[in-house]
Amino acid sequence: MHATLAAGWDGQGDIWIFGYGSLIWRPEFVHQEQRLATVHGYHRSLCLWSRINRGTPEHPGLVFGLDRGGACRGMVFRLAAQDVATSFPALWEREMPSGDYLPRWLRCTTTQDDVKALCFVMDRTSPGYAGRLSREEVVAAVRHSTGRYGRCTEYVASTAHARARTYCLRRHARYTRHLMRRSPRRAPLFPSSSWTHHANRRPSRKL
Repeated sequence: MHATLAAGWDGQGDIWIFGYGSLIWRPEFVHQEQRLATVHGYHRSLCLWSRINRGTPEHPGLVFGLDRGGACRGMVFRLAAQDVATSFPALWEREMPSGDYLPRWLRCTTTQDDVKALCFVMDRTSPGYAGRLSREEVVAAVRHSTGRYGRCTEYVASTAHARARTYCLRRHARYTRHLMRRSPRRAPLFPSSSWTHHANRRPSRKL
């Protein structure tokens, strides 16, 4: 944690945090400002197995990560310098409990100007990396998993709704409604590669 802060913070100015999943709708830290933002070189993907928060070891769920390639639209939050000491440790504990993410300071394009923000990107060498799954496998994992923080479908739906409110992405809202249907035969394909894009991997016992 301290090495990450030292790599991107001078100890005096405010810092920016990039959110692409639950941070968009549940940041859980006091921030001075938030902006729409895009990070290039990574895309949002259901690529991380969750065996605690949104699933169990027997029925793991899937949560979003930033995987290589493409671009991702999300939100950046400005954390005031005076709040870093109290807020950053809790954020770190939330995002890095199992070490499946790599903290990276990346340039984010916002509606005003570019900012350097801390992004938690997927570590493809982690055993928690889901890898290449069929769309049917992803849908099944999301539909049938529940963990400490609730159903995986609720997590995916909350993220989709937050994005729809922010960007008016109607296709993602439509996809979520289909995902919530009970019949697996009626599950549609994912609307774009921004939802899922994997390489060959299998579940781990982490998360």
